[in-house]
Amino acid sequence: MNREEITDLYFMDARSKLIDLAAFLDRLDRYEGADDYRMAAFRKTAAELMSQQPGRAARVLTAFSDPTEEPIVAAGEKGASGAWSGDKD
Repeated sequence: MNREEITDLYFMDARSKLIDLAAFLDRLDRYEGADDYRMAAFRKTAAELMSQQPGRAARVLTAFSDPTEEPIVAAGEKGASGAWSGDKD
């Protein structure tokens, strides 16, 4: 495939995701409070979308991921939060 074919195939899906992200941020802006670690990671990685350097997806994924290598004793949450909080355990 060429660049135009990829754009034809994936543009509407990417457009929809960007509109969803904009709506999510608008929703957050309507309420008081500070960003937590998830939104700090989100805002940090959002700049990667405009990067011209290859590997954007890997850099975004890495920014949300736990970089530690030692296993934790027990998970502190019942489910994944989507971003590493910076806590060791």
